[in-house]
Amino acid sequence: MLAAYACGESVFELLDAPEEEADRVDSKKVGRARGEIVFDHVAFQYTEDKPLIKDFSLRVEPGQTVAIVGPTGAGKTTLVNLLMRFYEVRGGRISLDGADIRDLSRDELRSQFGMVLQDTWLFTGSIYENIAFGSRDGKPDVEGAARAANIEHFIRSLPNGFETQLNDDTASLSNGERQLLTIARAFIADPAILILDEATSSVDTRTEVLVQQAMRKLRAGRTSFVIAHRLSTIRDADVILVMENGALVEQGSHSELMAKKGSYFHLYDSQFSQAEEAI
Repeated sequence: MLAAYACGESVFELLDAPEEEADRVDSKKVGRARGEIVFDHVAFQYTEDKPLIKDFSLRVEPGQTVAIVGPTGAGKTTLVNLLMRFYEVRGGRISLDGADIRDLSRDELRSQFGMVLQDTWLFTGSIYENIAFGSRDGKPDVEGAARAANIEHFIRSLPNGFETQLNDDTASLSNGERQLLTIARAFIADPAILILDEATSSVDTRTEVLVQQAMRKLRAGRTSFVIAHRLSTIRDADVILVMENGALVEQGSHSELMAKKGSYFHLYDSQFSQAEEAI
């Protein structure tokens, strides 16, 4: 009963949400993006009286990995939502390869992105079908994608291999194995830009190293945004952004930010102190 009530609330929230603005009739086509992204004095707020992101500027070069860290409510996921036009900026602009993203259709813009999220999504069907779902090719290299995602050996160990059927609960798969399947799907999709949102936070320790290796291969040559609470997973990022209350308070590599002994240093130190206490 409680679950039905909660679902009902979500349905009515969706029905009450304002409609998206229609795409421009003369929207631009960009082909496959190089991946240069610029946030230019971006401002955003969900409600008029509570500004969330204020005067945010950032240039991301093609192929860079940008990690975004900060406490809950800092604006990390909101940045990604603005980038994909799930929300529209209230001030400033965001550009992709020099084009204002508002000049692109949402389909054109979102086709540039691949996402690997904390909550994996697999559907009823074979493992082959689940991986091939992201393909834009008539004959996707599902086995190659599985190999790149470090999940081929596990799949071949199953009695029916790639034809193994998954059901709604996929109880036979660990969180890590589910995550590796979604990474294989991302390899098949071959996006220009990646968004990895807490992709390792629910992964078991047995497969965490495999997931990390697979994501490192997936990021190669692609502009990537990594939202992470587990700071040990983003030490190799080209740029780490530290956000607090919608503002960018620190920016730099892991070693640069640790040397500053500012917000990032204290976040990192606190996280590892807690981990040591738990042992």
